[in-house]
This record gives sequence, C-alpha cells and structure tokens, in this order.
Amino acid sequence: MKITRRRFIASAAATSLAVPQAISLAQQGAGFSFETVKDKAADLAKRPFADDSPALPGPLRGLDYNHFRMINFRPERALWRDSGLFQVELFHRGFAYDRKVTINTVENGQVAEIAYSPDLFDYRQNDFRTDFGPDLGFSGFRLHFPLNRGDYFDEFAVFQGASYYRLIGRGQQYGLSARGLAINTAGPQGEEFPFFKEFWLERPPATTTWTVVYALLDSPSTTGAYKFVLLPDAETLARVELTLFPRADIKKLGVAPLTSMFLHGKPGNRVFNDLRPEVHDSDGLLLHTGSGEWLWRPVLDPRTLQVGRFADAGPKGFGLMQRERDFRAYEDLESNYQLRPSAWIEPDGDWGRGGVELVEIPSDEEINDNIVSYWVPDTPVKAAEAVSFAYHMRMMTRDVTVPPTGRTWATRVAPLKPVEAGKEDRKGPWRFWVDFNGGDIATLGAGLPIDAVFSTTSGKIDDVNSEKQGEGWRAVFTFTPESGNDADLRGFLALRGAPLTETWLYHWSGS
Repeated sequence: MKITRRRFIASAAATSLAVPQAISLAQQGAGFSFETVKDKAADLAKRPFADDSPALPGPLRGLDYNHFRMINFRPERALWRDSGLFQVELFHRGFAYDRKVTINTVENGQVAEIAYSPDLFDYRQNDFRTDFGPDLGFSGFRLHFPLNRGDYFDEFAVFQGASYYRLIGRGQQYGLSARGLAINTAGPQGEEFPFFKEFWLERPPATTTWTVVYALLDSPSTTGAYKFVLLPDAETLARVELTLFPRADIKKLGVAPLTSMFLHGKPGNRVFNDLRPEVHDSDGLLLHTGSGEWLWRPVLDPRTLQVGRFADAGPKGFGLMQRERDFRAYEDLESNYQLRPSAWIEPDGDWGRGGVELVEIPSDEEINDNIVSYWVPDTPVKAAEAVSFAYHMRMMTRDVTVPPTGRTWATRVAPLKPVEAGKEDRKGPWRFWVDFNGGDIATLGAGLPIDAVFSTTSGKIDDVNSEKQGEGWRAVFTFTPESGNDADLRGFLALRGAPLTETWLYHWSGS
C-alpha cells in the first residue's frame, strides 16, 4: 500500500496516532535497518561503559554561549539540498556541547559517515584558528522542511545535547523538550543523563513527507536503540520505538520524558517582579488514565522540590500542555509563549502498571527547565534483560480535543486574610477559583443545576459554589489546610451527577 501524507494523517486521527509499521524507508534484507542499531546496542552493553568522546580543543572548550552561537552551519552545504523535501544541517562542538556525536546517512540501505570539516561552518567573529582535524565530529543536527511556505525550508527538529530533542509544527516556536530516556530523576542517588552517541539519517525519496532517524544511546546503566519516524505538519508527529539493553539494575526508569519551564502564571504561584503576566512553556500536566479518566494538574514553580506520582495501569496518554494561547496573557513579543507547543504522548501497546511522575523544581529564571514528566514502569529493570517501548508524540497548539470533555482553563489561589507584601500565611484559609471551558460547557445555561464537586486528602473544603462566566463556568471554594500538612485537592463540574469536565488536581504544600 502506498503511504501518502493524507493517508498518514487520516490514519493518525482514526487510530490514536498509529503510524503504519511499514513506514520505514530503509531497504529490507541485507542493508541497514533498525535491527542493525539494536545489534550495536546489544553488543555495546556487553562492554563496560566508557565515555570515549575526544576532548575539545582549547578554543572550543573556552567558548561562552554567545560566541558558540556565532558558529553557523553554511546553508549552501546542507545535506540533501539537491532534491527532496528534507534538508539536514549540523551543529559544531563547543561550549556545553562537548561530546562528539557520530552522524551517518543511509541511502539504499548503505551507510556513510558524514565527515567533519571546518569548511562546513561560518565562524563569524570568532578569531581562533579553525584548522580542526576530521575526527572532531559534531554535537548534533537539525532537520528542515517547507513547513510554513513552499519556497523555504523551516527548521522543525533538533537533536543536540545528551538525549534531548525538540520538535515544532506549523506556526509554532520551540518550547519544551523531549528526551530519549530519564534515569533516577529527582532521586537521592543523583540523576544519570544517557546520551545519543551515534545517529543514522535515512534519506527519503524526493516526494516523501516523512523521514526516519535512528539513534544509539549510551550511559553507565544502559544502552539503547531508537527509531524516530518524523512527520512535520501543522501538528508535527513522531513515532518513537526503543529497545534498552541494561548494563545494571535501574531503580527508576523514566520513559518518554518531557522537560519544560514554568516561572509564573495565574495568581497563586510565587510572586515575581515581572511586568509580563505569565512566563512558561507549559502550564499543566494532562493525563488520560487506563480507566478512561482525564486528569489535569496545573504546574507551579514551587518553593521546594516537589515530586508527584500518578499511579495507573495501561495509560492512554499524558503530556505537558500549554493551554493559555492568548498573547495578552504573556505580553512578550520576543518569546511568544502563546506559540509554544504542547507535547502529547500516547503509548503504543499496553505499558502495564506504573505511574506518571511530575517533578517541579524551584527556579528564579526562565532559562531553567524546571518541570519534568515521564512514565515509570512498576516492573523492575534488571541488568541484561532487554526492555522495549513504543509511543507517539504530537506537538499541538490547537489541542481543544484533548480531552474531548470540558477542561480546566485557569486556577487562581489567594489567601482570604490580608498578608504583608512578600509574605504568606500557609495556615489560614485560602480561596480557590477554578475556571472550566470546552466540551459542552458553552451550551449550559445559567439556570442549570451545575455542581462543583471538590474534595481534599487533608484540611477542609467549604463554601463551594459554581457560576456561569461567559462561555465557561467558574467553581469557587475555600480551603483551610491542616497546619504544616500537605494536601491533594481534586474536583470537577457535574450536571445531575454526570461529570462535565476532566478532574482538576492540585497539590498543596504545607511548608
């Protein structure tokens, strides 16, 4: 069956983003395939971990961020520039990107390593010698595609740094990042950062609108083989397959990790001296549980490290979402946070029992990615026992169908009693305003018996009511915490006992 762009999109919409298994463009049989990468990863896992990347030459090691950004790949040297819908540009090593990454092309099943040459780059105002040898290598790459205009190749994917990668769709700007793997994130033993040490870029036929990237992952605890099928579009899609070959037992494995930034948002978060009303790449974690329930947890920039776990079995999806799309909520002409995409993960197959973790790290600057989420399987990861996962990731800005029910639009929190500026009374009663919209909510008349159903694991909720607000509804209640105790609050709107919205979640920190 011929796979066209329209068929790909229709299949994704009809089958929960299912990408046809036959989408790989690599030649079958004797040539390169995903099995080649798996064999490499399995063989690498039999040997002790060795971080064998050659050291950076002095001039590159001493670069600051601004001088590193001056080193640009020459567009006229882009790979595949001669034909087709995809082009590839490479990243120089330097600054924090000190590890050498081997990058290969695959054409007709045959592999060819891309040789480094300083002639590929424009060093601009950097005044050091650039006669680096061919073994210097690269730090990553980016993919280009005529995403917004037919006559211009937009960057839509970047793979650079550890196992980080970023994707955007039409009209979007880079925001949150994805990672190949997370190990022991927020654990007492310290986080381990696996890295992609080698890539294979499969050249698509001239009229094909998707491309395939393979990667070899390495770390002290595990190796891994990865296959990314990428379809740039209004909502860029990626199907990710991975097989890990652990060298050691892994206490906490984070699958499909997403990393984002939240500095401040709706009232109730930490106060910042910032003229912009909100500053964030994501404003909440959305979960679609194995039982079919939709859960929304607004994220915060906490005062202390917070790690939340949402237990589940057979999850249907999760993601870090950017729901606020009004420019007036940000008032930032440069960062354009309203154009930052949400990232929605849908597991391919049954992932069994486990939980999605949400890590919120205190941060005083918007340059820090302080929000992390990932899936942690309950099944222990043992040395020498391979484990595989597959999932789809969709980059969205028009995510009004996720979920298809009513959804939380805003959470606002304020103390009932006046407090001195810059201080906070965590003991006294607090007022919550939770706004809902979407689904059937806009059709609900003010006279209907809409109930706001809220509960807490600690403390007391009272004075609960709901009222129509334009095309949405607002739930209002008072929460009185127990002194020094944390609490998990949850709630939703219901009509005659039937839920109208997703379930809103909120973690109250007593400290």
